[in-house]
Amino acid sequence: MRRIFAVVITLLPTVLFAAEQPNVIFFIADDVSWNDYGCYGSQSARTPNIDSLAANGRRFDNAYLTASSCSPSRCSVITGRFPHNNGGASELHRPLPWHLVKFPSQLRKAGYYTALSGKDHMPQDDPPEGNPTPEKTWDHKDNGKNKDNSGGHANWVKLTRDRPKGKPFFFWFAAYDAHRGWDADRQWQTEFGSRHKKSMVAVPPFLINDDATRDDLTSYHNEVTRFDHFIGLTIAELKKQGVLDNTLIFVFADNGRPFPRAKTRLHDSGMKTALVAHWPIGIKAVGRPSQSVVSIIDLAPTVLTAAGVRPPESMQGVSLLPLFDDPEATVRRYVFSEHNWHDYEAYGRSVRGDGYLYLINKRPHLPWQGPADSVRSASHIALLKKKQGNLTAAQQDVFLAPRPSIELYDVHNDPHQLNNLAGSPQHSSIENKLAAVLNQWQQETGDTIPEKITPDTFDRSSGESLKIGTPRGTAPGTANNADHIDNSGPR
Repeated sequence: MRRIFAVVITLLPTVLFAAEQPNVIFFIADDVSWNDYGCYGSQSARTPNIDSLAANGRRFDNAYLTASSCSPSRCSVITGRFPHNNGGASELHRPLPWHLVKFPSQLRKAGYYTALSGKDHMPQDDPPEGNPTPEKTWDHKDNGKNKDNSGGHANWVKLTRDRPKGKPFFFWFAAYDAHRGWDADRQWQTEFGSRHKKSMVAVPPFLINDDATRDDLTSYHNEVTRFDHFIGLTIAELKKQGVLDNTLIFVFADNGRPFPRAKTRLHDSGMKTALVAHWPIGIKAVGRPSQSVVSIIDLAPTVLTAAGVRPPESMQGVSLLPLFDDPEATVRRYVFSEHNWHDYEAYGRSVRGDGYLYLINKRPHLPWQGPADSVRSASHIALLKKKQGNLTAAQQDVFLAPRPSIELYDVHNDPHQLNNLAGSPQHSSIENKLAAVLNQWQQETGDTIPEKITPDTFDRSSGESLKIGTPRGTAPGTANNADHIDNSGPR
């Protein structure tokens, strides 16, 4: 395995000597839950290429996002920071502050060729007049689409094949699969194999097991399989070039599936992500999964450290490289997540540790039904049709209001988080401990509840636009200038 020697180069103070800098690829799915891959135990999914990477690399079984919301999650990945420490980017469709560092720019400065192909969704403000222009992030950027493929992966193989030779590369390959509305069905190719059958899909306990929901889930699974297919084509090209062994690959998603009680939720169905790492010369004991808790903000410092680049002080994550040597190592004890505005008013925070999920909700009078595209879905409509007294407790949770302001779950014994243990005398010790850890994290990272919070911009029953634009409130953390706070809080 290559080793990094901590000797600072005089002319490039952020770069360390390395035996050989690895190539790096991020394969990012859009709206795919952690358990919708074969390597994570799904009986419905068909993901042979991702499964192979896991079998010959490292599968992380307790990896968590900072936000189950597209742009805030992606901005956390690229800065290595929590959403409220990314300024306005803590909410959907808002830009990063100009002064924050996107880690591919550090790789580019260290000699990497950097390219983004597919979904970007990480806007950044221009610097005020008189301030220096931030380092360029990408040598190449495209939307990954062509006339036959709107899934974001149309150019992955071409970019891999035609990249500049003689220098390491970083590719941010971000699919639109499996974001609604589904397009894999109408763009299906025989190379993808057979389409999924609705009789074979697994229906989670919080959805209705009917034809409409199964059709919805089937189209979703087709998108997941198409994403996997283009990963396989890219891997084949890497093998053909003889560069796979020193290419560090991560496969993950920005948030949970776009179904009720998943995307935007603080529960595992929204916030837990599949995370697969593959690096033949850099991972020991391949095929052994890691049970250690890790955060998506850990990816940026991991890649920079592997490349011999010193992570900037602004990054709140921690390198995962010790877990490449030993899957049983520990790099952190706690992971933290946020629920801020995404179509609907929200403020929630959570911490995971010691096998439990603890969360607070400062808008308990409002339901957590999911984003507007989920509310418009056939799966949500099926729930609505049976809403009058015929829903199970798991299904009713989609509409529950008021909600508990505090929730506590034993995630191992309650994987769907349906049995709220908050207030239970038997669990008071762990509840008090995690409440204190979450409060410490909020204090040290400068988190705040905005006095003016961004309101609903879609109807909560129909998912239709309220046609009021987006009257933005104040981003969380603004009162403390949290975008200038680098403290990570407890780990």
